Amino acid sequence: MDLGLADRVYVVTGGSKGLGHATAAALVADGAKVVLASRDAANVEAAVERLSAPMGAPPAEGWGSVTGVAADLADPEAAERLARTALERYGRLDGALISVGGPPPGTAASATDEQWRAAFESVFLGSVRAVRTLAGRLTGDGAIGMVLSTSVRQPVGGLGISNGLRPGLAMVAKDMADEFGPRGVRVLGLLPGRIATDRMTQLDAAFPDARAAAVAGIPLGRYGEPAEFGRAAAFLLSPAASYITGSVIAVDGGSLRAI
Repeated sequence: MDLGLADRVYVVTGGSKGLGHATAAALVADGAKVVLASRDAANVEAAVERLSAPMGAPPAEGWGSVTGVAADLADPEAAERLARTALERYGRLDGALISVGGPPPGTAASATDEQWRAAFESVFLGSVRAVRTLAGRLTGDGAIGMVLSTSVRQPVGGLGISNGLRPGLAMVAKDMADEFGPRGVRVLGLLPGRIATDRMTQLDAAFPDARAAAVAGIPLGRYGEPAEFGRAAAFLLSPAASYITGSVIAVDGGSLRAI
């Protein structure tokens, strides 16, 4: 199946590791060009080298298909800078995956005001600003996916801030899908479950008794691989998914019990 990704251009935030990186890899493998962003410049450079290596290009030349930018979505100027980079380097912008690092673990009641404010600025407002800005800079029809969490539909133990913010972002995706749909711009949410990323390793270490219970509740009986999420995200961002918008789609091995 041809996803129609050849020569299309996407911004991927949180792209140096985890779900963002897996999505960038899937997009590049299918012929897309990617502006990859993350907060740490060294991690961005390393990610660009990894994505360039399969193409047989030395790192200095690999930036033809993957361009790295150190950017933090909590910065009000970051999204515009990413859009400008895509347009200046590749001449077009077809969509984005907005992935933001998760807030610190802890219950909703135990989180401090400062932790709530910091998470709101990066996880919530940073994501909303990025979608709003990038949607306005697309050169035609396109799609923007927001990486959320299964906490949109049911709370995740020990992640109180995520439980508070992610459902609101899902409604933002729905609202923006209504607003931008007449322009041919699709907006959707992705709900990763237990995916074997560095972030999940850290959470398992923080809650050592949770892994066995979590696996027992996954019908497929295992954690997902980042590449499995990346392929699903690449499809949803591609022209092959042209009639999917306003949806929140779980990539969770069947763990969610809600419809």
